[in-house]
Amino acid sequence: MEISSAMVKELREKTGTGMMDCKEALTAAGGNFEKAIDVLRKKGMSAATKRSSKAAKDGTVSSYIHMGGKIGVMVEINCETDFVAKTEDFKTMVKDIAMHIAASNPLYLRPNEIPNDALNREKEIYRSQLQEEKKPEKIWDKIIEGKLKKFYEDVCLTEQKFIKNQDITIETLVNNMIAKTGENIIIRRFARFQLGEELKK
Repeated sequence: MEISSAMVKELREKTGTGMMDCKEALTAAGGNFEKAIDVLRKKGMSAATKRSSKAAKDGTVSSYIHMGGKIGVMVEINCETDFVAKTEDFKTMVKDIAMHIAASNPLYLRPNEIPNDALNREKEIYRSQLQEEKKPEKIWDKIIEGKLKKFYEDVCLTEQKFIKNQDITIETLVNNMIAKTGENIIIRRFARFQLGEELKK
């Protein structure tokens, strides 16, 4: 695939990485932006990687109420300075993420926050299914790995496809803002309430 200068420029704006590195990453990823960002992150080149060690102690708590009060979301997103927290871009991103949570109902923030018992339960279900389907045991691990990736995409906020742009995940949305602002940005926590839902004991 031909890698155009416009593609390189767009990736550079998204990641804050040098032109040559962006071109190499896009070439390696066959022009796929998500994969190119992964290539850069693995090399530790993207702005998100560089900023992740910086303390994010500012930010905002935002809420979103949907369907005339039937669903409500509160989310805390942190950045490094009050200056960035007050920009329209940052505030829009926070609102968008709150709206996404209302619509997509993630159960966890990121994969490493899924409790072991919930993860083990999923793996057991997959194993039973594979046994039932009489798949050879030597390929179970690879199939289970693929099923877990899909599970993360369903239940983890950072792995979900952004409802306003299905080409990117919520993690990529945040990384794009990191590249744009030059600050570390972290989704700290969220809570979603649905009218009449059963409370977990």
